[in-house]
Amino acid sequence: MNQMERDFRPDGLADLEYLDGEYRVVRPGSFVLCAATGIRIPLEALRYWSVDLQEAYASPDIALQRLREMGFTPK
Repeated sequence: MNQMERDFRPDGLADLEYLDGEYRVVRPGSFVLCAATGIRIPLEALRYWSVDLQEAYASPDIALQRLREMGFTPK
């Protein structure tokens, strides 16, 4: 995603494809929802996601908890 896309992004829920270290915008929007909590995450603040699960997370603690629940990390 480049700076020009951010300037012209419509409000609403975005649909993203989560990649290693970046994401691809499938449907433009201003936020995504945390998969574990349902919290709105502005795209500017999106830092944590799972490529395998294709989910976004609001914080590193929430991401770790979710990955443990799904069996991706030891308990």
